[in-house]
Amino acid sequence: MNRALGFRLLILIVLLSTSKMTLATEAAWQALAIGEAVLILRHALAPGTGDPTEFDINDCATQRNLSDQGRQEARAWKAYLAARGIDTARVFTSQWCRAKDTATAMDIGPVEVMPSLNSFFENRADGPDQTRATINKVNSLPDAPPVVLVSHQVNVTALSDIYPASNEGVILSLPLSDDPSVLARVSPE
Repeated sequence: MNRALGFRLLILIVLLSTSKMTLATEAAWQALAIGEAVLILRHALAPGTGDPTEFDINDCATQRNLSDQGRQEARAWKAYLAARGIDTARVFTSQWCRAKDTATAMDIGPVEVMPSLNSFFENRADGPDQTRATINKVNSLPDAPPVVLVSHQVNVTALSDIYPASNEGVILSLPLSDDPSVLARVSPE
């Protein structure tokens, strides 16, 4: 086979692969829009790891918080979701300020705290129970607008087996289970 033909075949394979990924991602967005999927995302950029030793869940001054870049990232979700047909959603968040601030800055619907979305980075033993509680809560929600969950890396990873970057989300098929179907990884960046 000559080089030109080999190159054309490679381009065709890449285009076909890209088309399949694009179709799969579009199907994931459609599933989210009609309530057959849920979006769970890691909060936007909050520099650092874990929480300071003086951490107090009721005092944002004792927590890692969103940076200016993180606040911009969180705001970017509104246009990103709207471009995919999602103007409003039911938004649930952990009690950590960086997650609540991400959820609020998204500006796509009222924000409600869901304690099972709280980080268990410092106490990994809580992970299985919190993950099970998140699954049960999400599966018990009535059909209505799309559902967006704002949480932490450990929570997203426990549920999806994906290690998300800051401000990255995962669209999961409903109903949730111990081994949910990952439909897409998404981010407004």
